[in-house]
Amino acid sequence: MGQPDDMFGDDDYPAYTMGRAAEITGASQDFLRRLDEAKLITPSRSAGGHRRYSRYQLRLAARAREMVEQGTALEAACRIIILEDQLDEALRQNENYKRQQEAGA
Repeated sequence: MGQPDDMFGDDDYPAYTMGRAAEITGASQDFLRRLDEAKLITPSRSAGGHRRYSRYQLRLAARAREMVEQGTALEAACRIIILEDQLDEALRQNENYKRQQEAGA
C-alpha cells in the first residue's frame, strides 16, 4: 500500500464520502444510491459500512447527472456511459498494441 499522499493522486482511490461526492458532482445522495443500484458505480465501503467514492466514479456520476438533467432516462444514461467507457478502454488497448507492434518492427 502506498503512502497516503500517493493514494489521493490515484483516480481509483475511494477518498470521498457520499456527502462530499454529492457536493462535488452536484447530485443528491439519493441519485448516487440510484447509480449504485443501476450498477454504473459501485462505491467502496469503509469499515463502518459507509460508501466511499473515487475520482473516477465521481466523473461517471457527474456525466450521468448531466445526461439525466438533459432528459435522458437514468437507465439509458448509465448504459451509454458504460459503452463510452468500454470504447475508451478498447481504443487505449488498440493504441498500446500499435505501439508495441511499432517497437517490435
